[in-house]
Amino acid sequence: MVRTYFLLAWTWTRAAAAYPASFWLMTVFGVIIAALDVAVILVVFANTTSLAGFSRDEVLFLYGAASVSFTVCDMFVSNLDRVSQHIKAGTLDTFLIRPVSAWLQLATDRFNGTRVGRVLQAGAVLGYALAVLDLDWRRAWMIPVMVVTGMVIFTALWTLAGALQFALTDAPEVSSSFTYGSQQLSQYPFSIYGRDLVGGVTYVVPLAFINWQPGLYVLGRDDPFGTPEFMRFMGPAAALVLALLAALAWRQGIRHYRSTGS
Repeated sequence: MVRTYFLLAWTWTRAAAAYPASFWLMTVFGVIIAALDVAVILVVFANTTSLAGFSRDEVLFLYGAASVSFTVCDMFVSNLDRVSQHIKAGTLDTFLIRPVSAWLQLATDRFNGTRVGRVLQAGAVLGYALAVLDLDWRRAWMIPVMVVTGMVIFTALWTLAGALQFALTDAPEVSSSFTYGSQQLSQYPFSIYGRDLVGGVTYVVPLAFINWQPGLYVLGRDDPFGTPEFMRFMGPAAALVLALLAALAWRQGIRHYRSTGS
């Protein structure tokens, strides 16, 4: 399955690279667009020394960790949000009759390799934050765990968003709120949000496990909302549960799909 994915992705990448000037221009443009989010953080800290009790470098750490997870998923699975287009055009049928998973084909459909620039930008921010923060490196094992956990959660969210489009074929913006909205929410310390919202993204949709709960452990910080210490380590379990629910939702969407007949 992995080999098939990369073969399909490489096919689209070669097609895009046939126009090298355009390919690299879009890559650089992606870095610039992503850098605007960092610019907003820097503007905020040009006028204050802390944001809800977190320093600039701590916020950059939380931003970088979430952004690495998100941008990797944005590059590799975000095309799942094109499901509604294929349903309305009647082209989803072609994915279903091929001897390869429809999920894998849709994830690689029109794969955009230029998004690698966003991944590099997010990695650079995370690397900078780790270099300047005075961390207890005995806790550093959590950093790769939180990044991988974030990837699983974002992949599950994109899968759920794709599954939702089998029922709401004319509302792609609703599915985008699951993915891009979640990324925007996780860019900042959750302490800036209300208690009810944080409770919802901890116990209902586990966005707090992308970078907030494990990030508190890495930074050696207490949770301002008073969640118990063991919650810092629940990210992998929360990601697994969400992934299983997403797989079930996707399976149900495929099973109940009815061709347009065109």
